[in-house]
Amino acid sequence: MPSLTQFTIWHWAGFIVVILFFLALDLGVFHRSARVVKFQEAFLWSLLWFGLAVIFAGGLVHWSGPDDGLEFFTGYLIELSLSMDNVFIIALIFGFFQVSQENQHRVLFWGILGALVMRGFMIGVGATLLQHFHWLLNAVGAFLIYTGAKMAMTKQENPQPEKNIIVRIARKFFPVTTAFDGQKFFTLLDGRKALTPLALVLIMVETTDLIFAVDSIPAIFAVTEKPFIVFTSNVFAILGLRSLYFVLADAIRYFRYLKFGLSVVLVFIGAKMLLAKWRPIPIGLSLATVAGIILVSIIASLISVWREKKK
Repeated sequence: MPSLTQFTIWHWAGFIVVILFFLALDLGVFHRSARVVKFQEAFLWSLLWFGLAVIFAGGLVHWSGPDDGLEFFTGYLIELSLSMDNVFIIALIFGFFQVSQENQHRVLFWGILGALVMRGFMIGVGATLLQHFHWLLNAVGAFLIYTGAKMAMTKQENPQPEKNIIVRIARKFFPVTTAFDGQKFFTLLDGRKALTPLALVLIMVETTDLIFAVDSIPAIFAVTEKPFIVFTSNVFAILGLRSLYFVLADAIRYFRYLKFGLSVVLVFIGAKMLLAKWRPIPIGLSLATVAGIILVSIIASLISVWREKKK
């Protein structure tokens, strides 16, 4: 069923204004000063963002048709699932730099704001390329299969700031202090503007998200080629990632099979793209398959941990 609504500049502007309002409310009211984000608060924020995503999907079903609603929610689920692996990397970065719990929310806030801009640009470029070179979908599908297989066989490495090219460039232009200066990203060192370690953490988080976006954005284009739905599903997943981090950071190590499940998801999405011309997979079946793979990998992880503790 085709989309009943032609997404215009007013849809984009309205959505972005609402998101900016929520972000301003978050940093300006609820997290004006540095503090530890507790599990209960993070869990409630996670439920809020999930609920807003469900309401938005329902709105799309009502105003634009069931296909758009299903495409949005499938893309949202894919992005949110892939973000779980990002949670583990962010936890490693915070641990490596010994970032206090009070300052973690500020890094995630600005990191996610930067991620929204980067992903918006990548989605715009991707949509334009696919519009003019539709055969690129096959190349993207093959890339996702390769990425999924590589993810399943590659071990997770600890963060290495000295190998991050953007961190190395930043250190060439700015001196870096050895100590944190509260929530500041910049401070003064011998009368010169200098980066604090918190700024390096932010750079690491941004570049990590950029790497993950190279996988996740093509995966959503396998579900829909509508830039508005790709962008909105990305935004909801990224905004939920901040609170999801504080919910899962201490427990993510128990999800030992989640990475394998995510790799299967990428392979499935890649195969869906390659087979679309001959045997298209209905969007409802895609949603059920992705949700089932993630659910099975999480349940298998928890059963494995429970058996170990029982022994």
